[in-house]
Amino acid sequence: MPKDDPRGAFVRLAEARTNKILKALDLLGNLSNRSNYSYSDDDIRKIFKTIGDRTANVSSKFQAAGQPKKRDLFKL
Repeated sequence: MPKDDPRGAFVRLAEARTNKILKALDLLGNLSNRSNYSYSDDDIRKIFKTIGDRTANVSSKFQAAGQPKKRDLFKL
């Protein structure tokens, strides 16, 4: 099998990984059924803060990837 070009590899992996994340979020949403599960508002805040923090971290990696590396110049 021929090796993917960088764009093809990105598209293939990004689609598969994004779909896996979306499925995991759907499964997480299933826990909202209070007739089957017990949870507090604090539990929910912790879950979504953690997800939001991780999402922001990953997003910043993509933004930083397009930026030239900044170098601090020495000045007196």
